[in-house]
Amino acid sequence: MRGHDDSLWNADLAPTGVDQRTWRWYHFAALWVGMIVAVPTWMLAAGLIEQGLSAAQAAGVVLVGNVVTLIPLLLIGHAGARYGVPFAVLVRASFGTRGARVPALARALVACGWYGIQTWIGGEALLTLLGVLLKRDLTGDPLPLLGIGWGQFLAFLLFWAVQLFFLQKGLLVIRRLETWTAPIKIAICLALVWWAVDKAGGLGPIFAAPSAFAPGGAKQGQFWHAIWPVLTAMVGFWGTLALNIPDFTRFAKRQRDQIIGQAIGMPPTMGLIALASVITTSATVVIYGKAIWDPVALSGTLAGPFVLLGLVVISIDTVSCNIAANLVCAAYDFSSLWPAKISYRMGGLITALIALAMMPWRLLATTGGYIFIWLTGYGALLGPIAGILISDYWLVRKGRLDTEALYRTDGIYAYANGWNWRALLAFAIGVLPNLPGFLHAAAPAAFGGIGAPWTTLYDYAWFVGLFLALASYRILTPTSR
Repeated sequence: MRGHDDSLWNADLAPTGVDQRTWRWYHFAALWVGMIVAVPTWMLAAGLIEQGLSAAQAAGVVLVGNVVTLIPLLLIGHAGARYGVPFAVLVRASFGTRGARVPALARALVACGWYGIQTWIGGEALLTLLGVLLKRDLTGDPLPLLGIGWGQFLAFLLFWAVQLFFLQKGLLVIRRLETWTAPIKIAICLALVWWAVDKAGGLGPIFAAPSAFAPGGAKQGQFWHAIWPVLTAMVGFWGTLALNIPDFTRFAKRQRDQIIGQAIGMPPTMGLIALASVITTSATVVIYGKAIWDPVALSGTLAGPFVLLGLVVISIDTVSCNIAANLVCAAYDFSSLWPAKISYRMGGLITALIALAMMPWRLLATTGGYIFIWLTGYGALLGPIAGILISDYWLVRKGRLDTEALYRTDGIYAYANGWNWRALLAFAIGVLPNLPGFLHAAAPAAFGGIGAPWTTLYDYAWFVGLFLALASYRILTPTSR
């Protein structure tokens, strides 16, 4: 690119050329199937059963949440397909060439958390697979400070190392892996549902299980109070990809490819995996007397070649999903912080190292912590960024960007020494109202005195943050720029 500044450009961040724009609609659909048919998605819906929702309620709220998430996915993905730039570059238009590091770092750190969670799940699948083969429990005695067994930690490290191999291969290998494994993963899910229905004596006992919010239930009359935090968490689940979806749509052959592919691949697949998850988890209540929301743990209770195949597929799936959904965006984001020194691969290594230090198993200790602290919490952080991106691209600029200026320190996106105070203020306006509620949810012992309206506001964290930031950025930004 002519006239670019080396502090803002490297080959990985440069706009995609015509020869790179090879992704058709079915590639995007397969990408979403590959990312969705994964353990965290399964646990997302399954965890709602443990929280008291009925099978139909859990599947319904997951589907609705993802229909909502599709809107920012398509709006923000449009910019990537039109201009060929990744999220870390697109965000310069609103935050400034230097200010863009703030949202890029926020998104990267969330991706590190998810990368760690997926790596933990993959390690657990490997450990369970070895345990089934050797017919013994390989968990090991708990390690000081870590709180997990030595076997679990070694499996985590092994899976962490395996993924570094795929980091060197780039996006093309991931796209092929997702495309090839998507049908296999769907078949495994269907087989697990068949097993669950057969063991539970049909669908009747599964769907007959009442909701805890029904009359006479433990949470009677609390449904509408509880459903909004759940819906917020569902939206937040893929609210991460709603930001960095340009990292993928920049490779779209045509705009309609990313639109059709995402519309076909995302909400329907989420609805189906949620249905499969809640059927299976509800069946475990009938079969075992308790909800087993972790498919890896469920696989460990079974036997036969199907279980071995399932655990192998879970392991392969976790690699492809983890790199596509988490490593790619974080690598680009870290690279954007110092393009001259941090390449895409170096950014990926930084992601892996931070994920290692975050002890992700603590995020999955309980369904409540996973759904209401982790998912809702980072939704409160990322929702405002999505609002600012949509406001800037669609309401202020009407879809027009100066691509070359995104890579120049003296261009129109330099603002005041590289910082756009309007975006930073809008970001603060979107985040701060949700902060008290997050502190109350994350550390009730220390912040138990925080009550309504802050805790109620936090129930709608992603929505509140997005709309406050979107509106305030539009109000603060002149129409002629």
